[in-house]
Amino acid sequence: MSDQPIPDVIDGATIIGAVLQGYAPLLALVDRDSIKGGRLSGDEPLPALLVRTISVVDRKRLKRGATRRCIDRVSVTVRAVSWAQQRAVIGLVADAGADRTGNIGGGRNVSILLAGRGPDVDGPGDTYEQAQDFRVTYDAITGA
Repeated sequence: MSDQPIPDVIDGATIIGAVLQGYAPLLALVDRDSIKGGRLSGDEPLPALLVRTISVVDRKRLKRGATRRCIDRVSVTVRAVSWAQQRAVIGLVADAGADRTGNIGGGRNVSILLAGRGPDVDGPGDTYEQAQDFRVTYDAITGA
């Protein structure tokens, strides 16, 4: 499914999506409906954010319990109409997620750390793009 809002499953991308959708300084520049999971359409109003999972690692435990500790690497790509807009938005994306802990976005015992920022790249249709990565650690329900 493309161009869909971030789903209701609890994973790192969902947690980061919730953080971004609740961060008022960011929402002053980016419409809440322009924060997406999956992919961005070619006619998405800009600036827009794309939240994607890069990798998922579950910690192995000797005995299965009610939860398992997960570590997701999540990338948030900013697509903007200008380099100045891209830089302003990517800074707010980093501020929104950096060094957060607690029960966040439906996730339990969440810890969010910055995990690197990608290069400035040319986006489709003469747009500007850059990605900010996060390391999102949380407890997932196992159903055990």
